[in-house]
Amino acid sequence: MPNTSDRLIWLEQQEALIASLSSQQILVVVRPDQADLNGADGPGSLLDHLSCLENVGLRHVEIGWQPNDRWRCFVERVRQSCPSLHLGAASVLTAEALVDVEACGLPFAMSPCFDPSLLQRARRCGILLVPGVFSPTEIQQATTMGCGLVKLFPAASVGVDYFQRLRASLGPLPKVIAAGGLGVADLDAWLRAGHAAVALGRCVIDLQGPDPALLRWLQTAPG
Repeated sequence: MPNTSDRLIWLEQQEALIASLSSQQILVVVRPDQADLNGADGPGSLLDHLSCLENVGLRHVEIGWQPNDRWRCFVERVRQSCPSLHLGAASVLTAEALVDVEACGLPFAMSPCFDPSLLQRARRCGILLVPGVFSPTEIQQATTMGCGLVKLFPAASVGVDYFQRLRASLGPLPKVIAAGGLGVADLDAWLRAGHAAVALGRCVIDLQGPDPALLRWLQTAPG
């Protein structure tokens, strides 16, 4: 288990992320391709699309981790080009990924799965790793481990009222980021249902740029 100081670090990071998500309840997950990793930054590049989203007020971006020595460089380029974005890592499944997350100094990481040993390893490194959960058992185990924030994945498979139904039998539950199979049209319904945030993936950015519906949502969202 993590020592006291490391435990305080990830708990503080968890509280900070929850507070930030209360101000804007959306995260956009991006996955750089080879051109992005090689330094593409012109019109039509992922870096260009992220700058567009930053300009209309997006705050939270998850960058899908890749076992590529240029991934860290890409994260740093995003940080320099889009300084107001709150960056984290997505698809963290291995100790190798945690090494890169720590080296980049990212304040949070997300995993699609619930892996207690990886969660403990992250905490020993002072890293906030938000676990993916799906079953009632995983949700209860994450709660027992002190997770105040979890990611429901894949959310579209269980429906918008899944966590509300579980509360009757499981009692108080962590705050939930809904992720997996959701688009801009789903945002309002999932947020009204009480989810802390919604994560949107590849469906909201294509070669032409960010989904216009996402741009409109960001421009009209409170906060």
